[in-house]
Amino acid sequence: MNLAPKKLDLYLFTKFIMTFFVALLLIIGIVIIFDISEKIDDFVANEAPLKEIVFNYYLNFIPYFVNMFSPLFVFITVIFFTSRLAANSEIIAILSAGVSYKRMLVPYLVAATLIAALSLALNLYVIPQSNQTRLKFEDKYVSHRSNFRRRNIHYQIAPGQFVFVESYSSWNNTAYRFTLEEIQDNKLVSKLSAESAVWDSTAACWKLKNYFIRDYGEGLEDRIRSGRQTDTTIALTVDDFYRNDKTVQTLSEKDLEALIETQKMRGDANVIYAQIEKHTRLALPFSAFILTIMGVALSSRKRRGGIGWNIGLGIALAFSYILFLRFSQMFVFTGALPPSIALWLPNLLFSIIAIVLYKLAPK
Repeated sequence: MNLAPKKLDLYLFTKFIMTFFVALLLIIGIVIIFDISEKIDDFVANEAPLKEIVFNYYLNFIPYFVNMFSPLFVFITVIFFTSRLAANSEIIAILSAGVSYKRMLVPYLVAATLIAALSLALNLYVIPQSNQTRLKFEDKYVSHRSNFRRRNIHYQIAPGQFVFVESYSSWNNTAYRFTLEEIQDNKLVSKLSAESAVWDSTAACWKLKNYFIRDYGEGLEDRIRSGRQTDTTIALTVDDFYRNDKTVQTLSEKDLEALIETQKMRGDANVIYAQIEKHTRLALPFSAFILTIMGVALSSRKRRGGIGWNIGLGIALAFSYILFLRFSQMFVFTGALPPSIALWLPNLLFSIIAIVLYKLAPK
């Protein structure tokens, strides 16, 4: 098979990329209009400056939205312009000229590689940084961090060092019934208890109220100390109580890996948010290849009813992929599958569908 670039390759590649970016601009414009209409009351009520709306929110919203729905954009693009090629009998002419179906796919896959590389770069380097600004804007002008109270929090913050908090209130950043235990060689060597621990953001430490410390020695040689207030610095900050699916979106790949290791060591159930984010960043770009092959296989046949059926079927399959990708996260939350399998399951399933459709495509 001759893979040397030809005019046909440039023609198909240009059609793919141009259609992709035109569709992208049109859909982004529509989405921004709907988003403004939904949030305009919040912007006005919270007196959000126009400069911050444009540059802090929407300029950072666009990469996030584009990447999240890139499978939909790729699939619609391929379905649309390939259906037009088929309707104009260009696919028949290409195959009749001696170009094999497999060879015709090469410029499609080159364009898909470019889009996948762009999506991966956005995921790893651009979106985490832009999400920091976007979510900060949302917290300030759209949805404020609500007061909540968590209960029965148990972390291993360092090897042999365990923290237990009966309840935590976000209203005053206070942990109630705070306990810090140190264990060495499977023996309890020290236990610190306090009625409350208040986070001091200036000193970056916890202020313990009505504390009681007991250092366990051999036999009856225990050392006991107590007081009304003391400060302590440990590997636990107030941000650890707010970790969720949004906060992990702001972390770089290096910070995300570090957070996963830390949360695994602590036994923090919120580690699944970081694991889902990690594997989604890597799995999503590969959908460009799968959906491109599916799109070509579905739309390369000339249909009597025109391209409407192909576009409708393409949109349905693209949305089913995105829906399945979101649904696969439930397998992680329920513990049915590890993140490394659950988040790649949609790619595996749709790869099988793409292979079947490719086999059935007219050649």
